Amino acid sequence: MLPDLAAIEAAAAIVHAAMPPTPAHRWPLLSARTGAEVWVKHENHTPIGAFKIRGGLVFIDRLRRERPDAAGVIAATRGNFGQSIAVAAGLAGLDAVVVVPRGNSREKNAAMEAQGAELVVHGGDFQESLEYVQTLAEARGLHMVPSFDPTLVQGTATYALELFRGVPDLDAVYVPIGLGSGICGVIAARDALGLGAEIVGVCAERAAAYALSFEAGRPVATNSADTMADGMACRVPDADAVAIVNAGAARVLAVSEDEIAAAMRAYYTDTHNIAEGAGAAPLAALTRERETMQGRKVALILTGGNIDREVYLRVLGGETGLPGRGD
Repeated sequence: MLPDLAAIEAAAAIVHAAMPPTPAHRWPLLSARTGAEVWVKHENHTPIGAFKIRGGLVFIDRLRRERPDAAGVIAATRGNFGQSIAVAAGLAGLDAVVVVPRGNSREKNAAMEAQGAELVVHGGDFQESLEYVQTLAEARGLHMVPSFDPTLVQGTATYALELFRGVPDLDAVYVPIGLGSGICGVIAARDALGLGAEIVGVCAERAAAYALSFEAGRPVATNSADTMADGMACRVPDADAVAIVNAGAARVLAVSEDEIAAAMRAYYTDTHNIAEGAGAAPLAALTRERETMQGRKVALILTGGNIDREVYLRVLGGETGLPGRGD
């Protein structure tokens, strides 16, 4: 299921034809804050401000080669995945439709439309949007882009390949979990390179499906995913992703809304980078584990920086962003 090194390198060629590698920086103030040697992989520096563009580029490239008759694609999203599909589809000359739940980030919605996607609002959360996509794809003759897929993992693994080749002696990597393509890509790259870094998954306490699934050893759904970190707002985990995470991660932590907000503020104070909720969650988890991670060499995946201005200002002011809005 996981891509090997040759497959990841082939994906990297596709990704790097559209964008340069993103930087990994060691940040002294984050290191002082946590007691670890902290490196940040800046996926907030991609052309869409999030790592998702990598999976979208690789998926659409494969679709164009295998289904040259495809006229358009459709996907459910909270914003970053939809941006990746909009950009990749536009480069390939395909129409793109993205379905978002009510109350989604206004700024992410605007970005997807500016990138050429048709925006459809349906459902109270991501899961309801995803279920609607399955119906709408058939009705409109569009190819449905799944939110978790081996080809998406192959694409997202390219950022981990860049990270591990630039900083090969890491003790641990903290990765947020939405539906799982990011963490599965990190596991794939680590294993393909034969490295020993611990992979620590991070989800929100209010969207704890993957933490519960790790503990139970099987997929466990939740009744809601009401977190301000919309990139992690998953209530029904993917069974294939759960199997990969449970086999390849050292642990999965669930962090609180207050911890996420504090990490967002720390990113601004210590690096002057904007981190959306999911992007800040790895720092929240490392901060919680600061005692056990003293002196270790750690990477944090800053998966994205797309957060609505009004929500970010509230967080910087010491509040917690409203659930399901803007990050």
